[in-house]
Order: sequence, then C-alpha cells, then structure tokens
Amino acid sequence: MAIRPGRTTRRIERPYTRVSKKVPRKSYVVGVPFPKIHQFEMGTKGEYNLSLYVIAKQDVQIRDNALEAARVVAHKFLTKTLGKNYFFKILAFPHHVIRAKPIATGAGADRYSQGMRLAFGKPTGVAVQVWRGQRLMLLQISGENLRVGKEALKKAGLKLPTPIEIRAEKI
Repeated sequence: MAIRPGRTTRRIERPYTRVSKKVPRKSYVVGVPFPKIHQFEMGTKGEYNLSLYVIAKQDVQIRDNALEAARVVAHKFLTKTLGKNYFFKILAFPHHVIRAKPIATGAGADRYSQGMRLAFGKPTGVAVQVWRGQRLMLLQISGENLRVGKEALKKAGLKLPTPIEIRAEKI
C-alpha cells in the first residue's frame, strides 16, 4: 500500500493516549514504526563562526520522510560545494505516531467500514509536531560560506510542509 499524501497528516492532532485501568499492558501503542531518518548529525564538528537555523513559520506536523528528504538535499549540496567544512544537525525528532484507518472499496465495503473496532487506526508512521518559531535544523559554517549555507537550507526548506525562515547568528 502506498503512503498517503502529506496533506492528510499536516494538521496537528492530539495524540491517542489510551490508559487502561483493567489491563495496564494495553496502555501503550503497539507496533510503532521506526522513523525513516536515522542520521541527525553530519559534517565535522569544529571551529565555525556562524550558525544558521531553519525556523518554522506555522504550527504543523512534519512526517519523518519529509525530514529525511530535507536532510538528504541539504547534505548532498553541502558536501558537493564545501566538502566537510560544515556541521549540520536536525534538531527535531519524530515522536508523534500517525495512524490511518484503511478505507475499503468494492463489494461489501460498507459492512467493513461501518465497524468501530480499532477505529483509531493502525500506526503507519511517525511525525514531528512543530510549533511556530521552533528551530528545525542547525548549520554551522564559516562566515565566507554564508551564501552556500543559505542556499542549502533553502533547498531543504522546500521539502518541508511549512514556510521557513533562515536566521543567522554569530557564534
């Protein structure tokens, strides 16, 4: 089954937090999938004099595959232009579990879809819940590479479902 479009999970929702008093072992979400993003720090740690931050302009949920796509684009551009003279870090970690209730089509679909058993859906992925003004990514570079750093973060921001702001700070 293919992944659902990002617009279906963009809105921030309250997480499903079932608490069972009779059967406490059922008080957690079973089968949470691993996030697609595994590497959070890239480049080399060193003496850099400039920090660039990607900051979200809206409250939004960002799926793990969108974070991974942004990471890959920025990392590839930075290694091609700067080599290893940078430090790039993803600051947000996907904790929120996304669930989907399968929608049936065809003969007998009405009987299948009307049931309320496990109506909250099965875990299909994980996401980051981001608030307006929250920092998503950090890039440390030297001052003469400011243009290249902004270009890399702009390319990464195109993969995210929220408008971004790139803010520079001296270290």
